[in-house]
Amino acid sequence: MSSEMFRDPSVHPLFAEYVRSETRRQFFRRGGNALGMAALASLGMPLAQSAGADAQSGAGLGTLPHFAPKAKRVIYLHMVGGPSQMDLFDYKPQMNEYYDKDLPESVRNGQRLTTMTSGQSRFPIAPSKFKFAQYGQSGMWISELLPETAKVADDLCFVRSMHTEAINHEPAITLMQTGNMVTGRPCFGSWLSYGLGSMNSNLPTFVVFVAQPSNTEQIQAISARLWSSGCLPGEHAGCSFRSAGDPILYINNPNGVPMNVRRRTLDGLKSLNEMNFRAVGDPEIHTRIQQYELAFRMQSSVPELTNIADEPESTMELYGQDAKKPGTFANSVLLARRMVERDVRFVQIYLNNWDHHGNVAVRLPSQCKDVDRATYGLITDLKSRGLLDSTLIIWGGEFGRTIYSQGGVSRENYGRDHHPRCFTMWMAGGGIKGGTVYGETDDFSYNIVKDPVHIRDFHATTLHLLGIDHERFTFKNQGLDLRLTGVEPARVIKELLA
Repeated sequence: MSSEMFRDPSVHPLFAEYVRSETRRQFFRRGGNALGMAALASLGMPLAQSAGADAQSGAGLGTLPHFAPKAKRVIYLHMVGGPSQMDLFDYKPQMNEYYDKDLPESVRNGQRLTTMTSGQSRFPIAPSKFKFAQYGQSGMWISELLPETAKVADDLCFVRSMHTEAINHEPAITLMQTGNMVTGRPCFGSWLSYGLGSMNSNLPTFVVFVAQPSNTEQIQAISARLWSSGCLPGEHAGCSFRSAGDPILYINNPNGVPMNVRRRTLDGLKSLNEMNFRAVGDPEIHTRIQQYELAFRMQSSVPELTNIADEPESTMELYGQDAKKPGTFANSVLLARRMVERDVRFVQIYLNNWDHHGNVAVRLPSQCKDVDRATYGLITDLKSRGLLDSTLIIWGGEFGRTIYSQGGVSRENYGRDHHPRCFTMWMAGGGIKGGTVYGETDDFSYNIVKDPVHIRDFHATTLHLLGIDHERFTFKNQGLDLRLTGVEPARVIKELLA
């Protein structure tokens, strides 16, 4: 940057000060942007028509979807901690004969254990204390802990052969949400926001709720980086809705600031930011402008969205009376229905405390009570409104639990450690074949014996339902073409598709 520039009267003093204080990295980034814009100009293509500009404007990529989608929206219910598959969906009656016997070495076969049980002198088998029955025309085995969910068994598709490499929560949740155990990658919702764009310009494309469980014995950390946009433009990060007070901080104007003053303030900010963008060329400045504008539109759309007073009492009966309590899972799920009804693309709900290292007899029934009625209500409600076929619902955690007990064991109570070798998830709606079970585990629900499904396959399949070829959906970052499914082979599980 020439020193004469600072003496040029046409240069705004604020910009001159910015240039003096910028770092070497910022200088080269700005130079790179200038070269990029010059290259585009030489090709005769307006900057606004580039794929990146389209994605930043909320319109998504012009090349997507690759083919006709079966699902347009996603509601992802993540049970943080890892639900116990053999106590909920993976019925193993043979284990009653193994009560308090050691897990055979031929089954464990030297597989990795967590530090919480690796020091145990023995690994006693803990059969599920809960009863199972078959439901629906499909005859799905479901635990007595989920009697309401069982009523919609024929809408559910169980994948009993999910597996992962991660054995601890933080990398396991990160892998499930971003496709990589290393932090900093874009999450699933951000990928869809970037690729498919918004369907409602007055609401965020990607919304996050962190629901509060009734039982709080063992809460896991849930950090905002799980809904980060990573290397994608910042506008594609999830928008977190709060359970108390204003749903979004500062959604309301301060006292004494009318809407026309807010509008004039934003217009002034936009002008200043546009000046900065023309001078610096940082695309995140446009992200800031767009987020200010979205926030202004949300001031009228969000209060109406989150006001459930207009819902009839029959809706509260459907979801359960907890739906009236802000922050509960039932309330979050009801708001998720209201969001997809208004064409929000992706709604993520986290529910904590599924990490059952002990006291399964008390904690698991409490967790199931939180989700059971509400989950049934969500599926039934979406179906009655004609939205289930176009809305994909996902339910599951980051890994499963061990058939052997952590600590002592009795017929009436036990604990279970983390188990990445096999676990169960289910999906419904959005092009999924209901009443289907895919994959099998051994008698101990310890190893997969048929049709394994890695998290990469799960991501490839869900993207396929949204009309996206996972191998063609990439983002250039640091010289690499990043994909949600990574670089290792991943396949679409076509047996799950309706």
